[in-house]
Amino acid sequence: MFFLLSKVLDFALLPTVWLVALLIAALVARPPRQRRWLVAALVLTLLSTNPFLANELLLAWEQPPVALAALPRHADAAVLLTGITSVNKSPHDRVYLGPGADRLTSALWLYRAGRVRRIIISGGSGTVKTAAHTEASDLATLLRLAGVPNSAILLEDQSRNTRENALFTQKLVAARPELDTLILVTSAFHQRRAMGCFAKVGLHPISFPAGYRSADRRLSPDAWLVPSPEAMVNISLLVHEMTGWLTYKVLGYL
Repeated sequence: MFFLLSKVLDFALLPTVWLVALLIAALVARPPRQRRWLVAALVLTLLSTNPFLANELLLAWEQPPVALAALPRHADAAVLLTGITSVNKSPHDRVYLGPGADRLTSALWLYRAGRVRRIIISGGSGTVKTAAHTEASDLATLLRLAGVPNSAILLEDQSRNTRENALFTQKLVAARPELDTLILVTSAFHQRRAMGCFAKVGLHPISFPAGYRSADRRLSPDAWLVPSPEAMVNISLLVHEMTGWLTYKVLGYL
């Protein structure tokens, strides 16, 4: 039930949904209320497509980067959280990476640099319908193609959200006493919620954020004045993540 409710809440809070709702309200309203709905739609559009505002919000929310030198020399495993592939895209004979693929390359980087001995991939499918295959198996395929041996890859392919990532990873780790020191790899905007969920189940991995959506601060006129569809995407992402963090906090998952 929580899984379905979270999907409905995500939809209801999207800026694009609110924008369409405001335009529909303007369409059916009579003057002078029609003008008020149009002004509200314009304000929402200007705010949600402003690149500077979107980047500032990302910079405030995303967790700061961690240097390799700050990590232990030989951690037991990197925990790679999924959410970066499309599992319902045809044909199903390949892997489709989406935004945040730096999670995969960062985990591979840690392994190749000798910082971790294994990679735990945690994630089944975040879709409501049954997927053709799991995200964990997709990423495992890419890691094998990159030369990581099967013996160094562990799969947790049942979880559908961040809380289940933590719960099922904890069960996997509990069955393997050799897995003590963990490094958690997920997107920088997601790291805050993920670390809280893992701590709640008794795991205390080292944070290694990846997949940054923010960029270096720019004060040029185009960053302030030129609307950007990417800015709306990033603000939608932040609304989703902040809502998820707050919901998890209220439910005691953090």
